[in-house]
Amino acid sequence: MFVDTARIVVRAGDGGRGCVSFRREKYVPRGGPNGGDGGDGGSISIEASRSYQTLIDQKYQQLYRGQRGEHGRGKDQHGAAGYDVVLKVPLGTVVRDADTGEVLADLVEEGERARVARGGRGGRGNARFATSTRQAPRIAEPGTPGEVRTILLELKLIADVGLVGLPNAGKSSLLASFSAARPKIAAYPFTTLTPKLGVVDIPPFGGFVVADIPGLIEGAAGGAGLGIRFLRHVERTRLLVQVVDVSEAGGDPVAALTTVEGELAAYDRALLRLPRIAAGNKVDLPHAEGLARLSALCASRGIRLVPISALTGEGIPALVEEIAAMLRAVQRKSHDLAQSIASR
Repeated sequence: MFVDTARIVVRAGDGGRGCVSFRREKYVPRGGPNGGDGGDGGSISIEASRSYQTLIDQKYQQLYRGQRGEHGRGKDQHGAAGYDVVLKVPLGTVVRDADTGEVLADLVEEGERARVARGGRGGRGNARFATSTRQAPRIAEPGTPGEVRTILLELKLIADVGLVGLPNAGKSSLLASFSAARPKIAAYPFTTLTPKLGVVDIPPFGGFVVADIPGLIEGAAGGAGLGIRFLRHVERTRLLVQVVDVSEAGGDPVAALTTVEGELAAYDRALLRLPRIAAGNKVDLPHAEGLARLSALCASRGIRLVPISALTGEGIPALVEEIAAMLRAVQRKSHDLAQSIASR
């Protein structure tokens, strides 16, 4: 089951209370205070790990508690600190405070960790309060309570390339044709119900990760079809490939391209500023004027069009080369920008 959102409650451990105690030993009159401090409560952190792909663990376990600190004891014995709790989540998880909406962390690197609830501080024992004028204090501090928070977890897949398009445009077939991914492929709409990832290996380039996003329809940004549930997964991509059915049976390819553009813009106009490639799919079928009309539209908008057939493999090598070239250009631009900022 692909679970990309979860709501959990984190409750850090309370601090242990300090102890009121006095040294009582034969032949040692007025031994003085020796109450130890309480231990700190355990904190709760969230860590990104490649070993996890979805938030299904957090869907079924929604409450996480840190261990409370032990109370202080006599003979200057301090209480042990409570153990910390570390939740493992997939790379690309955004952590928000449910009450304020504040982004607490955006975990994209392996091992990256953020503390979301701090454990309570242990109270001081009466030995801490002894002074020259107060030699037998009978006071100690209680431990402070640990933080309690409601957390929203939102997974945004990390991929270099996002495949978008209308249902049955051939996105899953394309993913299967140039990667080892084996998504479900069938001749009915919304075959893909969850995003699928595939890796395309290009030895000189090193390869790239492709995400197949479930089909968009008109009104998706407003909740139609699968709605905007999975559009969050294209936010992290560096390049979009719009797969368009150019066959006669596929309808109007120009309308298909503009419909998807409209839904991307309705969700976040920044998505349309990403580099884009249009893949005119199903050229192995009769396509009459569809490809020519799509080519004219792409030329007017400065979008590179690559005719392909995911079924026969026609045009797939050219598409992979075009994707790799664009990704290299994006990397160079990012590198130059980073150098420019560093030199200021």
